[in-house]
Amino acid sequence: QVRLVESGGGLVEAGGSLSLSCAASGRTLNDYGVGWFRQAPGKERDCVASIALNGGSTYYADSVKGRFTISRDNTKNTVYLQMNSLNPEDTAVYYCAARRGKGLFTTTPAYHYWGQGTQVTVSP
Repeated sequence: QVRLVESGGGLVEAGGSLSLSCAASGRTLNDYGVGWFRQAPGKERDCVASIALNGGSTYYADSVKGRFTISRDNTKNTVYLQMNSLNPEDTAVYYCAARRGKGLFTTTPAYHYWGQGTQVTVSP
């Protein structure tokens, strides 16, 4: 069982930055690929970034390419999402999720463990 806890969300003005963290407990994240998802009110939960278990491969949604960076520190059992040049369309609850094994995955059914989410609000 992997327990994931997100932190770092908050309110920021357009153009600003936030750094989200996803801390794992219960199991080492070394064996898990991790994804960051977001869900705005009335919309589906979509993957914005994912990273393979060794950090060698990453995926970014087109909407965040060049602005968001996913990274991981397996020694700290933590995955990060650095978000720059934020705009109001980035407002959502952000979730991290983990899936045991190799590969990059971008769909919600692919992930086995989920955090509780952290709210990110970007004001105009």
